Amino acid sequence: MPGENGSSAAQAVIVMGVSGCGKSSVGEALASRLGLPFIEGDALHPESNVAKMAAGTPLTDEDRWPWLTVIGECMADALSRGEGIVVSCSALKKIYREHLRAATGGSLSFVYLEGSRELLGSRMGARTGHFMPLGLLDSQLATLEVPTAEPGVVTVSIDQPVEGIVADALQGLDVRA
Repeated sequence: MPGENGSSAAQAVIVMGVSGCGKSSVGEALASRLGLPFIEGDALHPESNVAKMAAGTPLTDEDRWPWLTVIGECMADALSRGEGIVVSCSALKKIYREHLRAATGGSLSFVYLEGSRELLGSRMGARTGHFMPLGLLDSQLATLEVPTAEPGVVTVSIDQPVEGIVADALQGLDVRA
């Protein structure tokens, strides 16, 4: 991955976790530090998914597959051009992560943002202008299959400022580079 770790091979990185963990803020900061473009995964949701979540209805697997496919295509396109990319995506289930790994031919790392229910709820309650209501946090936590035993996953605690989260993510990514 170009940037901090000195590797020249293009790689995709997904900043993942449940709503409220800071995927967008961390993803933007991580991409900036790595000198890579950032894609906000939520912006790739079809309007029907956004409307469903805004109404407080959890997404189903059937709702998520087209969205995950678009994210995979965006990453694969970047990699095919020899470019790295950072994307925010909840990637809650192992099967979703496997789908994304397949889309990139395995050139994919995940930065899993881990935090307590209390901290996540506090962050979600404080933000404005986002379609995901606080009421869906428990649904996301119930859906989450924690990825810490999977290859290519860096787990970072969100109980610190964004700069610390990014530093921990970079250190974890460098260890595997």
